[in-house]
Amino acid sequence: MRWLFLSPVGVVGGAERTLLDLLDCLRRTPEAPWLGLIAGAEGPLTEQARALGVETLALPLPAGLAALGDSQLRGAGVESFLRFGASVARATPAAASHLRALQRALRDSRPTLVHSNGLKTHLLCALCTPGAPVVWHLHDFLGERPLVRRVLRVAGVRAAAAIANSAAVAEDARRVLGRVPVYPVHNGVDTERFSPGPAEGPRLDALAGLPPASEDTVRLGLVATYARWKGQEVFLQAAARLRARSPARAMRFYVVGSPVYRTPGSQFSEAELRTTAHALGLEGHVGFIPFQSEPAPIYRALDGVVHASTRPEPFGMTIVEAMSCARAVVVSAAGGAAELVRSGHDALTFAPGDVEGLAGAMARLAGEPELRARLGEEARRSVLARFTRERYAARVRDVYARVLEGRT
Repeated sequence: MRWLFLSPVGVVGGAERTLLDLLDCLRRTPEAPWLGLIAGAEGPLTEQARALGVETLALPLPAGLAALGDSQLRGAGVESFLRFGASVARATPAAASHLRALQRALRDSRPTLVHSNGLKTHLLCALCTPGAPVVWHLHDFLGERPLVRRVLRVAGVRAAAAIANSAAVAEDARRVLGRVPVYPVHNGVDTERFSPGPAEGPRLDALAGLPPASEDTVRLGLVATYARWKGQEVFLQAAARLRARSPARAMRFYVVGSPVYRTPGSQFSEAELRTTAHALGLEGHVGFIPFQSEPAPIYRALDGVVHASTRPEPFGMTIVEAMSCARAVVVSAAGGAAELVRSGHDALTFAPGDVEGLAGAMARLAGEPELRARLGEEARRSVLARFTRERYAARVRDVYARVLEGRT
């Protein structure tokens, strides 16, 4: 067996961490297949895949193609669509050249199954002749994409099956893709890497360039890419309300992440977020920490981890990672994220975009150490029961078996 994986990027975000976990589990199985990866750029993804022994090729996406994305067209006017069309036209010649190179790489790899891990590779692969059945891994709500959903519905005739990272994403995908079989498979987490451990709070202060906080300081943080819908502004607004209500309580807030992807207009800059924090009177109380390639110590150093996405989350990898570290989490409960937790049992929840609801949940974590401890313990138990990466990889292999046996 020869299983080939396609990624449009070389960075490591949530979808790519999931891919690396899958590759690591697959290579450890009895009679492990040959594993290959073609990525759209060199970067941490290709480095880590090679370290796992995966035969890896970086086939750089042209800059114009890499920057294309229709997420900014949600609710946009005619002018935005015209600009997008002009960008597509400019990217087409380079995209054609890249497509020919991808076709050659697919032919040379001789795969028995192709696993595409991103929207751009779904589309590119549909224009090639892979010589093997193709499985699309869906990490986003296709129905929210103004143009891509239409193109993927047509391109879906080339997909043997799709894996969705939550039941919510699967339901959405079935409406968009029509006859393509869609299998919901929750992501998994490495429970040894993301495990309980010492909480080194002062390390957060050092990374953020803040003076050391007092020993009784409660630390709450949001860990996410700087995509605008990840809720950094909501988190900062809630932090400001909490500070105003309890000015004497020792608290610090942390925004951890960076603008990772290359699609313009879809992400905050750090300067924007710092300006927001200043306007809210949070200077000295909030720290900004860049993307961390090893996030487990960050989760452990926080007393509570906040997920504040303003749109339904397809899955919510940071939620499960923090839970696996036995941290108390607050979750914006919509989409796939709502499937991950039981409110009051292993997490606290609030409605997306509800600043007051988030501030209330954060206040409970800040003021009730026994609650934080109980939620963290139950969170770890939930992950061990439902979200191990071994369970995840086994379910993905089941989908592969159905595809290869023609049982979809």
